[in-house]
Amino acid sequence: MSKRDELIAKYADDLKTKCGVEPDLDLLTKVTIGCGPSIYNEDASTVASSQDSELETVKENFLIKKLGLADGPELMEGIQKVIETYGKSERNKYRAVVYYLLTKHFGKDSVYR
Repeated sequence: MSKRDELIAKYADDLKTKCGVEPDLDLLTKVTIGCGPSIYNEDASTVASSQDSELETVKENFLIKKLGLADGPELMEGIQKVIETYGKSERNKYRAVVYYLLTKHFGKDSVYR
C-alpha cells in the first residue's frame, strides 16, 4: 500500500468515525490527489480551524479558485458547518477531509469528475 493510499484510508476513517459520513472513495481519492504534496507535510496536511487567516485561505484557494464558487457569506458559513461536522474540538482536521466535506456541502462533485 502506497503512502497516499494509507492517507486516503485514514481520511476515510475520519469521515466515518468523526464526521458520521460514509465516504465516496473515488471522490475522496480525487480530492486527496488535488491537495498535492501538502498531504505529506504535517503542518500543511491539516487545517487550523481556529485561525481566521487559515479559513480565509481555504475560502480563497479552494472554494473560489478550485470549486469556482462566487464569494459571499455562504462560503464562510459552509466552512463553519464543515468544521462543526468534523468537531470543533478535533485537533487534527485533515485538509483532504475538510475539502471533501466542502465539495459535498456545496454540491461540486462534478469538479472532480
